[in-house]
Parts: sequence; structure tokens; C-alpha cells
Amino acid sequence: MNGTITTRAERSTSIHDMVLLSLFTAIIILMACTPLGLIDLPIIKATILHIPVIIGAILLGPGRGAFLGAVFGLTSLVKNTMIPGVLSFAFSPLIPVPGTDHGSLWALFISMVPRMLIGPGAWAVYTGLHKLLGRKTAARGLEAAVAGASGAIINTALVMGTMGSVLRDGYAAAKGIPVDAVTSAVMAVVLANGVPETVAAAVLVPAIVVPLQKALKRDA
Repeated sequence: MNGTITTRAERSTSIHDMVLLSLFTAIIILMACTPLGLIDLPIIKATILHIPVIIGAILLGPGRGAFLGAVFGLTSLVKNTMIPGVLSFAFSPLIPVPGTDHGSLWALFISMVPRMLIGPGAWAVYTGLHKLLGRKTAARGLEAAVAGASGAIINTALVMGTMGSVLRDGYAAAKGIPVDAVTSAVMAVVLANGVPETVAAAVLVPAIVVPLQKALKRDA
């Protein structure tokens, strides 16, 4: 009897998780189709799509977080292909690298891998802090804030770091700067876009995660 009850509870939780995963997937796609998700700036497309990825990972675990990150990556690839910007060659292999007549497969790495690591990375930070600080309700917001900031940093560091190293020449040609000025230019983008994205995640993730955990009874 107990086994049957447990099985039903597990099945209910699994269905509930799939519904949540579908909801977060829809949110990411919807945001990507509006100016909110991928914000067109003169140099690069800023984003807050990492926020639902982080929230989904904290609530649903690292595997589903990686899936949500993959959805984020695919939306980035599609939008940079359909509506290219100055640095879209770094996010879509279908956009030629400046100075060449072909795209780069590194664009697939930049679009997908950093985004797929956002969720698992944020989840690991959140889980580690949760174990360290215990089940104190007051600590829940801090854990989520640090996890949110960590997820944003993972995205920015890997995207801009890879772009500024393996696509260094293309970056320089796209911006019309010397190759030895690429590092400074990348750091400028990190400060202009990465810092606000990190702050947004640190503020919005706990503001959304903590109430959701209580509503879904996942705050244990």
C-alpha cells in the first residue's frame, strides 16, 4: 500500500515538473520573440533570458536547467541569424565572420554551451549554499541571489571569453579596432551589459524563486 502511494506521489511530482518545464520553456521562447528577452543594442544583443533558466534550474534541478539553457541558446542562434547585428557571427554559424566568406562552428559553441551551463552552475551554487546555511528561511533569498548572479556570470564569462579569444580577429574586424585592443573592447561590453545582467539576476531570481518555492511547497 505504501509503495502504491509513493508511486502515485512520484508520478504526480513528475507530471508537475513536466508542466513547470513546459511553462518555463514557453516563457523563454515568448521573451525571445519580444524586445524584453534579447535586447538589440548597437554592439551586441543584451538579454535577461538567463533569469528563467536559473529559476527553472533551482526549482527543477540541473538536468532540466541545462535543457532550458539549450532553449535559450537556440533562440539566440535563430534571432542572430534572422536579425543579425554587429557580433551575430559569434552566435550563428550562418553569419560570415568579418574578413571571411564563411561562418564559424565556434558560433554553435558560444550560442549553446555557455547557456546550457547556466542552470547547472546556478543550481550547484544554490544547493551548496543551502547545505552550508541550512534550512533557514531568512537565508533563502541570499542563496537565490548568489545563484542568480553566478548563473549570469557563467553566461557572460564564457560567451565573451570565447568570443574574445577564438574569434578575436573577427571581433576586431567587426568593430574596426586593432586585434590587440580586443581584450579592452570585450571588457567594455562585460561592464556595459554583463554587470547589469548580473544585477538583474541577483534581484529578480530571489524575488521570484522564494514565493514560488512556498507556493509549490519546495522550500524544505
